[in-house]
Amino acid sequence: MRCSRRLPIKEVDDIVYEVDCQLITVKAGADVDIGTYHDQDEALEEGATQVNNIVYSFRLQSTSFDKKSYLTYLKGYMKAVKAKLQETKPDRVDAFEKGAQAFAKKLVANFKDYEFYTGESMNPDGMVALLNYREDGVTPYFTFWKDGLKEVKL
Repeated sequence: MRCSRRLPIKEVDDIVYEVDCQLITVKAGADVDIGTYHDQDEALEEGATQVNNIVYSFRLQSTSFDKKSYLTYLKGYMKAVKAKLQETKPDRVDAFEKGAQAFAKKLVANFKDYEFYTGESMNPDGMVALLNYREDGVTPYFTFWKDGLKEVKL
């Protein structure tokens, strides 16, 4: 899973990143800058659609889970992230385990509020990004597991 520092990113509890997103207008065949804002109230031109900027720009694919299947997935994903941390950042393992467990409890308690997205390859072992809405019920944001992302400096 990849993300961009050009987007508004907020670190939460040293375990996840929340990334605000928005609807953008896309014309068929046009390339879109993920940071571009288009007024949602403007009339759509013929052949244009409104899409979530992160879903569109990073080619995320919608997927679905029931609570039981998501918990099965999450258990395997957390095990894989922990194993990678043990190899690369052993001093981070304890904080990851505690933080991931606490965040997973919040996630399960609010399971019905989330939409699920995978990367373009739909790798079953990869991260599932979580889409939710802020308290206003209108502003969308994605949640990404901090330790499941790989930082690449360009």
